[in-house]
Amino acid sequence: MSTAQALPPVKRTMGRTSGRGALGERRAGWPVRIIVLVIVGLWVIPTLGVLINSLRPEELVDNTGWWTALAHPFRVAEWTFENYRTVLSAGGFGNAFLNSLAVAIPATVIPITIAAFAAYAFSWMEFRGRYVMFVAVVGLLVVPLQMALIPILRLYTSGAQLFGRVIFPDLDLGGTFLGVWLAHTGFGLPLATYLLRNYIGSLPSSIIESAKIDGADHFKIFLRLIIPLSVPALAAFAIFQFLWVWNDLLVAYVFLGGSQENRVLTLALADLVGARGENWHLLTAAAFVSMSLPLVVFFSLQKYFVRGLTAGSVKG
Repeated sequence: MSTAQALPPVKRTMGRTSGRGALGERRAGWPVRIIVLVIVGLWVIPTLGVLINSLRPEELVDNTGWWTALAHPFRVAEWTFENYRTVLSAGGFGNAFLNSLAVAIPATVIPITIAAFAAYAFSWMEFRGRYVMFVAVVGLLVVPLQMALIPILRLYTSGAQLFGRVIFPDLDLGGTFLGVWLAHTGFGLPLATYLLRNYIGSLPSSIIESAKIDGADHFKIFLRLIIPLSVPALAAFAIFQFLWVWNDLLVAYVFLGGSQENRVLTLALADLVGARGENWHLLTAAAFVSMSLPLVVFFSLQKYFVRGLTAGSVKG
C-alpha cells in the first residue's frame, strides 16, 4: 500500500520537471530562430530587389528605388518583361546560355564518373601503394587553380615530351569545349575523389563480401551495388561541381576564349557590364537569367545534399 501511495507524487513531479524542461527548450530556441530569420532576410532582401528591378521599366529603375514598386504592386505601368526580351535577343544571352550548358553538363558528369571509379578502387580494391596514391590525389587540393592555368594552356598549345617521348600530344585544344572540359575535370577530381571515397568506404563490408561470394566481380559490384547506394553523395557533389562550372569566369575565359560564338554566360554578363554599365535594368535581368538554372538544379537535388555530405562521417 505504501508503494502505491508513493507512485502518484513521483509521476506528478516528473511531469512538472519535463514540462519545465520543454518550456526552457522552447525559450532557448527563440534566439536561434531570430538569428536564422535575420540571416535569411539579409540574403533574400537584396535578391528580391534585383528581381523587382529586372521587371521594372528603365525610367522607374533610374529614378526610384525598387521598394517603391511594393506600394502599388498591381499597377500595370510598374512592370514589364522588356528587359528579359532585350537581354535574350540583343544581348546574345540565348547563345551564351546554351554554351554554358555545353560546358557545365560534361564538366560535371566526367569528373564524377572518374572519381566514382577511383573512390571504389581506393576503398575496396587491394593493390600496392593505394594509400600513397590517395594521399597524393588529396594533396592536389592545395594547388591553387591560378598556378595551373599557364602550364595547362601550354600543354594544349604545344603538347609535352618526357625523355624524348610524347606524353601529351599537340592537339591544339585552346578555344575548344574539350579543352575546358578537361580543365574543369582536372580541377574537380581531387575533391570529388576525396568526398566519394569517404562515402563509399563507409558502406557495410558485408554487402561487398556477399556479392563476392555470389561470384560478382568488381565491375558488377560497382555498377549494381555501389552506384545505387552512392546516389546521395554523387548528387551532393554534382550540385557543387555544376555551380562551380556554371559560375566560372576565369577558366572559361582562359581555355575557351571570349568570342561571340564561344563565350559562356558569365562572359556575356561581364561584357554587358562593360558595355552598358549604366543600364541596371538590363543587368538585373541578365543576373536572373544566369541564376535560373542553378536554382533549379539546387532545389531539385536538395534532398540529397545534406545526406550526401553527412553520410560516411559517422559509421554505424
